[in-house]
Amino acid sequence: MAVAIVYFVQGVLGLARLAVSFYLKDDLHLDPAETAVISGFSSLPWLIKPIYGFISDSIPLYGYRRRSYLILSGFLGTLSWSLMATVVNSKYGAGFSILLGSLSVAFSDVVVDSMVVERARGESQSTSGSLQSLCWGSSAFGGIVSAYFSGSLVDAYGVRFVFGITAFLPLMTSAVAVLVNEHRLTPGEHAMSVSGSGFIESSIQHIKQLWTSVKQPNIFLPTLFIFLWQATPHSESAMFFFMFDV
Repeated sequence: MAVAIVYFVQGVLGLARLAVSFYLKDDLHLDPAETAVISGFSSLPWLIKPIYGFISDSIPLYGYRRRSYLILSGFLGTLSWSLMATVVNSKYGAGFSILLGSLSVAFSDVVVDSMVVERARGESQSTSGSLQSLCWGSSAFGGIVSAYFSGSLVDAYGVRFVFGITAFLPLMTSAVAVLVNEHRLTPGEHAMSVSGSGFIESSIQHIKQLWTSVKQPNIFLPTLFIFLWQATPHSESAMFFFMFDV
């Protein structure tokens, strides 16, 4: 249930995507180039996702490696959209808030992905496949919900109202964190995890494991393909301006 809701939140956060585009274009009067820069800047947290895994595995918060970081990610997302709904009035403030929201989603995505891997480990292929289907289905359902309401809400109430509604959605991630079945570390285990030597040793071990996995052809080649695919230019910002300027 916790995994499904976290993925649903990731999908339904698209509620603010259209509002952000209109806010940058109509309220801040940014041109397509500036809008594209802010959009690209907001994707930076997704480029360093392995670091989040190192942090959550090596530095537990209050004895938890998953639950605490889900709660923190939810609060971070709420903060970012609350700023967009209230005090942000410049392109720099908008860029910072959008970056903060992207960081929230990226971190929670890493945490919940690790939960899925742990849950699927040792299970049959059909069970693992069903779990992956649940994840993507929940995210897709959230995306459908956001796509249905995003345009009508912006048209009826304005972008600030949509940002305000979106600010409540990450709290669902924080709320369902209590459903995560996770063993709390003892004070001795916690002290060992957060100690300097423990963190360094754990990080080195994770880097070695990551490199061992990535250099395998059946992982490296699909990763290279996805990199080249995502590196190609797209017309998202240009198409948005074209549709509303013609």
